[in-house]
Amino acid sequence: MSEAKSIQFSRTRDIAYIAVFAVVIAVCSWISIPTVVPFTLQTFGVFLAAGVLGGRRGTLAVLVYILLGAAGVPVFAGFSGGVGVLAGQTGGYIAGFLFSALVMWGMERFAGRGKWVQIISMILGLAACYAVGTVWFMAVYTRSTGAVGLGAVLGWCVIPFIIPDLVKIVLAAVLSRRLAPALRNLG
Repeated sequence: MSEAKSIQFSRTRDIAYIAVFAVVIAVCSWISIPTVVPFTLQTFGVFLAAGVLGGRRGTLAVLVYILLGAAGVPVFAGFSGGVGVLAGQTGGYIAGFLFSALVMWGMERFAGRGKWVQIISMILGLAACYAVGTVWFMAVYTRSTGAVGLGAVLGWCVIPFIIPDLVKIVLAAVLSRRLAPALRNLG
């Protein structure tokens, strides 16, 4: 295969992987686990995308997912989509997914893709998502309803999700370690 064809094949493969993982994130967002506080598998999809594809392609998959949702494609939780969802109280957590992927990409560039580096990068990415989402929630909630304290928002939007999100991190890390080599072997 010529070098030009090899580069074109590599780009085509990258685009396909990014698209597939944008869809994986969307499917994960539609899966709702009914507990006292229901949660979706969106963060699992984000961690899996960055874990399997690596930081750059994983971040692009998350960006494609968010752009599809912004364009109105019902890829967000509850089969919703549109700019209104992103501008709403929980839109900051969706934007936070991009920060999660960026943190994972940065950790990968700085410290490689070792098992513990990947787990730590997922935890730091989750913290970034929580931070962006919480600040956004407080701003939108205050503008529409009235002032709210940080403790209340953490109690509503973060604390109930910590344990499920840590479980998702473990699952994403285990699956990433198995799927990434398989994807590399595909060519």
